[in-house]
Amino acid sequence: LCSMTSPLYTSPRPSGDIVEMNVISMFYGIVIMMVYDEGTRHHLPHVHVRSAEHTASIAISTTEVLAGSLPPKKLALARAWIIIREDELVMNWELCRNHQSPIVLPPLQ
Repeated sequence: LCSMTSPLYTSPRPSGDIVEMNVISMFYGIVIMMVYDEGTRHHLPHVHVRSAEHTASIAISTTEVLAGSLPPKKLALARAWIIIREDELVMNWELCRNHQSPIVLPPLQ
């Protein structure tokens, strides 16, 4: 794992609330973020992915898209990265659950 602390990304929600997400990796125009937000519909470990104007929430264990959408090529890249980094993502999820910042992970190469 990289030892660098993740930067924050601020995102508005449809409700008007602002949520801060930790950026854990960036590659090929894709930003991968993580937040543990109790009370939401995504109870299983997942990441938030942004590419240009597209956003999606993707499950870590299955790479299923839980919400949103990405262009097919960007989705394929994000899924490949999630599969490669699954163990580290699960550890980051646990950090977030304990209200600690996740660790920045290497990009897809």
